[in-house]
Amino acid sequence: MISLLVAGDLCPIGGNLPLFVNGEAAGLFTDLLPEFERADFSIVNLECPLVRAEQPIRKIGPVLGAPRESVRGLAAAGIDAVNLANNHILDHGPDGLLSTLEACRENGIVTVGAGRNIRKAREVLVRKVKGIRVGVLAAAEHEFGFAGTDRPGANPIDPISLVREIDSRRGEIDFLLVLLHAGNEHYPYPRPGLRDLCRFLVERGADAVICQHSHVPGCWEFYRSGHIVYGQGNFLFDLPAPHSAWKQGMLLRFEIAGPGRTKMELIPCRQNRGKPGVVRMSPEEEKIFREGFLARSEEIRDPAVLEKRWRKFCRRQERSLLHLLHGRNSLLRRLAARAGFSGWLDPPGRSRNRLHLVRCESLREALISVLERRSGDNPDD
Repeated sequence: MISLLVAGDLCPIGGNLPLFVNGEAAGLFTDLLPEFERADFSIVNLECPLVRAEQPIRKIGPVLGAPRESVRGLAAAGIDAVNLANNHILDHGPDGLLSTLEACRENGIVTVGAGRNIRKAREVLVRKVKGIRVGVLAAAEHEFGFAGTDRPGANPIDPISLVREIDSRRGEIDFLLVLLHAGNEHYPYPRPGLRDLCRFLVERGADAVICQHSHVPGCWEFYRSGHIVYGQGNFLFDLPAPHSAWKQGMLLRFEIAGPGRTKMELIPCRQNRGKPGVVRMSPEEEKIFREGFLARSEEIRDPAVLEKRWRKFCRRQERSLLHLLHGRNSLLRRLAARAGFSGWLDPPGRSRNRLHLVRCESLREALISVLERRSGDNPDD
């Protein structure tokens, strides 16, 4: 039997940065450090590149990065692998990603989910641990920084490519872990399409599918013979928190005895209040955490409840999504909201045209190509 430990989003910035640079694992991982030391194999989602020099790209959302020396904190904790399939790994361009790959390699840390081109980014990481063959496949939603034929970046989520990768290694792996950087930020449930994708991957051979990126703890289900976690929450991410759930997350420990013989255990944790590092929750905190996690997990058993939750979330996001679609700046968004012009700016006829463009697969693919060219996001043009 082996122990596989999976940690969520980690970004060596803010008050934690000096500890990462100095390799102070005890100060970073505190009472959770023994979990990494006991694990036979451990992996964490590294949510930013480790750079020699800052070269921020143009994108939507924050640009993240940390000094290359930050890898010392990961190495000192004995972390075996990092997942690089996320929406920040190319925040400092190709050089930032290549620097990250090099820093990890030099410190004995293997990587998955990103590479010099799409072929390398798609590769399944396979490691034999005490006779058990563990495979890790990682991919991220199509935001900024995904790889191309001759372009470094993250492995973009494409169900066809994911299944092809799984099929290509079938018979070579005893336990397949799929890490998806997917979901809606601050939403503790899966969108309906994401749930379908995760279940499909289990049907195609995944033993566990873990969704990261939402920055809040989500929910879980055991589907057929696979574990699916919809939202692992942050592990160590020192940014101003919009809500308390930003500081919460969980380590996932898989006890693997062989093909089809796996047990999953969650270890609730929170980022240290007013101090660097992450700590295990107190018994009282853990009780509240588990109750909420299990209650959400029970809710998603009912498709009608999941659909209701999703529609409610989308209604709350409606104004911001429409303004983003129209390219309106923050001042115009505030003025429209205050004056009640949002409905006037988005009449039904105009909304139908836009719906047609984004819902029809052929039109959406053409629209993406046009927008990539106009935004300068496609270097091949």
